[in-house]
Amino acid sequence: MRKSIATVCLSGTLEEKLTAIAAAGFDGVEIFENDLLASPLSPERIRDRAAELGLAIDLFQPFRDFEAVPEDLLARNLRRAEKKFAVMERLGAELMLVCSSVSPAALDDDALAAEQLRLLAERAAAHGIRIAYEALAWGRHVNTYDHAWRIVRQAGHPALGTCLDSFHILSRGSDPKGIEEIPGEKIFFLQLADAPLMAMDVLQWSRHYRCFPGQGGFDVAGLLEHVLAAGYDGPLSLEVFNDVFRQGDTARTAVDALRSLIALEDAAGRTDLPAPAVPTGFAFAELASGGAELSALLTGLGFARTGRHHSKPVELWEQGDARIVLNSGLDAATGHPEPALAAVGLETPDPAASAGRARALLSPVLPRHRAVADTPLDAVAAPDSTELFFCRTEHPDHPSWTCDFTPRAHAASPAGITHIDHVALTQPRHHFDEASLFYRAVLGLRPHESLELADPYGLLRSRAVSNADGSVRLALNVAQVRPGSGPSGSLWQHIALHSRDILATARRLRELGAPLLPIPDNYYDDLEARHELDPGLHRTLRELGLLYDQDDSGTFLHLYTATVGRVFFEIVQRIDGYQGYGAANAPVRLAAQHARTGLNT
Repeated sequence: MRKSIATVCLSGTLEEKLTAIAAAGFDGVEIFENDLLASPLSPERIRDRAAELGLAIDLFQPFRDFEAVPEDLLARNLRRAEKKFAVMERLGAELMLVCSSVSPAALDDDALAAEQLRLLAERAAAHGIRIAYEALAWGRHVNTYDHAWRIVRQAGHPALGTCLDSFHILSRGSDPKGIEEIPGEKIFFLQLADAPLMAMDVLQWSRHYRCFPGQGGFDVAGLLEHVLAAGYDGPLSLEVFNDVFRQGDTARTAVDALRSLIALEDAAGRTDLPAPAVPTGFAFAELASGGAELSALLTGLGFARTGRHHSKPVELWEQGDARIVLNSGLDAATGHPEPALAAVGLETPDPAASAGRARALLSPVLPRHRAVADTPLDAVAAPDSTELFFCRTEHPDHPSWTCDFTPRAHAASPAGITHIDHVALTQPRHHFDEASLFYRAVLGLRPHESLELADPYGLLRSRAVSNADGSVRLALNVAQVRPGSGPSGSLWQHIALHSRDILATARRLRELGAPLLPIPDNYYDDLEARHELDPGLHRTLRELGLLYDQDDSGTFLHLYTATVGRVFFEIVQRIDGYQGYGAANAPVRLAAQHARTGLNT
């Protein structure tokens, strides 16, 4: 289907927006009136520029507070409309969006609204223009799509149809199934937006928190299926008001926007994209490391150095099925001046299909410089620039990346660690919603509820994504504090390692000299008040610096190492099917890390 986007979705000047929209691959554009008013370009120049870029001007919007008004206001509104029709003719736009009125002067009279909208449509038709009437969720008298459709039907003019907007429909909890009763030819336009589920005034929700489909909590794909079942064959268009998008990189946001529409079509069964090859586990985590600190930390965690890459300054460290790659070639020249998480290897049932889906969803596979003997591996860049590799480590029909490492003898002092439980990835604030869509659409991971956690210097927003059985879990974190307002724990990255017996592991780590994060006694006093734990267990938790959490399924024990550069490790044990990440303990962990580092990180 043709794809369009409203200029209000993006930052920048109108010309910058048009250029980015075309470069991303859109077919058309909605011109938001405020963007036109602020532009030094004439409507004719904007029309010509859009044509040069291969963009159709699908809609001019919005025209407000028109219908169901007294006669004196109607005359003024018709004069205003005629002026806008003249602008639209110069612009080359043939469809105008008219929003349901929010004016205190509007009357609760459907017959009058239909009569006046019919008159507007007659005037528009004389200019070769059509009118798409939309119900605003906060409209004074008309605030549902079915009400707007009844008025359009009553008006009965061929140049008057309705515009459906997913935000206005879903934010009110309206049942979209009724859309199928509207003749497809009378649905003149479809605007799409998602949003996080929030309890707040719908106008403020709309103006500040809309996001692209797949980034929020609405069933936009379900709504689209009803619209298509009605026979709509116009463009899929995005209309998103979002404070973050309006400050972000214009070109990047435009690409993310188009990705959301491709993924939406896919969710509605309207594409032939390769199905997601959902990851089944972690192959490795790769850390940039130019010093001995990480080697010492891994040794203290019971890992053994088991191999060295045959052509690169890269070491493989293992314990159980947990594999950590240390790459001393990633230094300041390549953007990693200190120890940091650089890449994650994901076990994938079909690496080629994963790479193909990434390309189709505008996440091009990264070019890699490799020696002739190196195992071919496809990788894509996640929104935070972490490289994600698609691997099949132990499969007879697929080369394993481990073959690139020359084995070396090692003296193991294991600490009971079995595998990587989850990885926390730092997200730049402007890319948080993009990341939610990326992991859902490209990798087929399931997003969980977004949480806000207390940091001593602000708030930490976190959202987990996982596969169905929890063998792949990623925590996406971003700080809500302004730059420069204080240390931001969201800049820290961490790898969580699972232990089969965390009490034994904790004791072993102390024997090995692992630098563990101290937890204040106040935490354990509170823990004793909140949970009726066995006194012996409580004493052991306090002694070993372990934290405790529980959910409806089970319990969770975990501890943390000190931070090296931007990286720290977490050791966890999930008991009886616990599904969370110990979020209740995050403020204690963050405060302890700030106290220990004393750095503005």
